[in-house]
Amino acid sequence: MTTTQLHTNPVLRGSSAPPAAAAYFAAHLAFHADVSDVASALAAGGDPGFVVLDCRSTESWDQGHVPGAVHLPTALIAEQAGQLLDRSVPVVTYCWGPGCNGATRAALALAELGYQVKEMLGGFEYWAREGFEFETWEGRRKRDVDPLTAPLDTDDCGC
Repeated sequence: MTTTQLHTNPVLRGSSAPPAAAAYFAAHLAFHADVSDVASALAAGGDPGFVVLDCRSTESWDQGHVPGAVHLPTALIAEQAGQLLDRSVPVVTYCWGPGCNGATRAALALAELGYQVKEMLGGFEYWAREGFEFETWEGRRKRDVDPLTAPLDTDDCGC
């Protein structure tokens, strides 16, 4: 790669050396979980070793949420987390989807209170789009798998 390419090609601009890139991606994986991994752990039965936290409003929760999730809107975390969550159990936060940073704000609030926390990438949007069952105020529902987000005929996306 030439110096000219680094300055004119926006994809390559600011490219990181391999050790820095490895550290970044290792940290990214330490703080994020994807929807299919969370669903797999929950479906395995028994204690998954973490609790799922929906940090959206009550109206959003009623529209649909991950079965078994704890509902705690971000604004209430400081005052209610100690009553609803065990500090020794890791928490996986989610919000609407990739266009919303509510799960990030909730994860920050929990981390500041001393909780082990990860953010579920894709949020509720990708949970539903990948065809996992969800609960609404009317009961359980499931959508067809969106072929743009998950494979249709297998649980293994190969990644």
